[in-house]
Amino acid sequence: MAPRPCHRFERILLVVLDSVGVGGAPDAAAFGDEGANTLLHTLEHFTGSLALPTLQRLGLGNIDAYPGVPPAREPLGQYGALVEISAGKDTTTGHWELAGLTLESPFPTYPTGFPDAVLAELQARMGRRWLGNVPASGTEILERLGARHAETGWPIVYTSADSVFQVAAHVDVVPLEELYRICAIAREILRGPHAVARVIARPFAGVPGAYVRLAGARHDYSLPPPQPTVLDSLRADGVTVTAVGKISDIFAGTGIDESHHTGSNDEGMDVLERLVATDSTGLVFVNLVDFDSAYGHRRDPRGYGLALAELDRRLGELLPKLSATDLLILTADHGNDPTFRGTDHTRERVPVLLYGRGLAGGVDLGVRRGFGWVAGTIAALFSLRWPGQPGSLVP
Repeated sequence: MAPRPCHRFERILLVVLDSVGVGGAPDAAAFGDEGANTLLHTLEHFTGSLALPTLQRLGLGNIDAYPGVPPAREPLGQYGALVEISAGKDTTTGHWELAGLTLESPFPTYPTGFPDAVLAELQARMGRRWLGNVPASGTEILERLGARHAETGWPIVYTSADSVFQVAAHVDVVPLEELYRICAIAREILRGPHAVARVIARPFAGVPGAYVRLAGARHDYSLPPPQPTVLDSLRADGVTVTAVGKISDIFAGTGIDESHHTGSNDEGMDVLERLVATDSTGLVFVNLVDFDSAYGHRRDPRGYGLALAELDRRLGELLPKLSATDLLILTADHGNDPTFRGTDHTRERVPVLLYGRGLAGGVDLGVRRGFGWVAGTIAALFSLRWPGQPGSLVP
């Protein structure tokens, strides 16, 4: 039986706005990211014309000064920022730290491609040659090698500034199950010194000049967390953990009771609304991927801003549907400034906004060192014995 939660909250909705950083990480210069500020520079692109009324009412504009998002006089929520302490700025590192696991060493990256020995073993085991093995964006690599892939049947291997090994294949050339088999083989190979955070299957369709990546059929093969997270502690105490989006992939399924894979922000919000309409309890852990994958990496500030506005609209519809025992936590896992050089993530602070009918509003949480504050807060609300970073909030 699940423990009786504190503060009358029976369900926590933890929503990660993938890459929505708010600048100012103390060690940004060490990552080459000094001056990056995803939210500020996205809103500046609209010269103050983009309004985010729901996020503004929750307290987003009280964290810092943002054009078009002034401070709320009486914020509905509690607001603040978190500083990452793990050695990295990738999706896996950020989410693991939100769940209470801090990494002291970064995952390996391959700015010049993967070693010959890795690709030779992959080729021998999958029974096919390969194309690429270069850092590239997902759309650019398809335009460059898609036609050759269709001619040969050889999958496209590529990476990015993140710790990822990505394999792209046209669904009419390499069936999905075969692509998944190839990625599972790559995951087995990429261990030890080459233990990248994620191997990603990237199926696509279409014709040259009009290729379309099939986000709903994407599959991530992540390393399992090396130590238990707050998700494991919740399950051990009988608290249900429901994953939405790529959360289950990020945690390699550990600590997860139920998973709903989605391919976009809209799909993620649709699932969240359906879950809110039920009488479920426990933790609902959501990743909204479009900010990062569709706009941040592609350096598209306009698309990024419009996605924020659409999220704001969806949140405005969601808040009245929350029950008296629901707590909403909005945060992020890293930055990805769409106006910055390159296409990499950016080392930034992330926002944290909390809202619930049973929670005092207008509370400045300040700047908290460690994303693990989120895990500690969740543990406290569900009365868990948690050895990690403590959380805190005003009930």
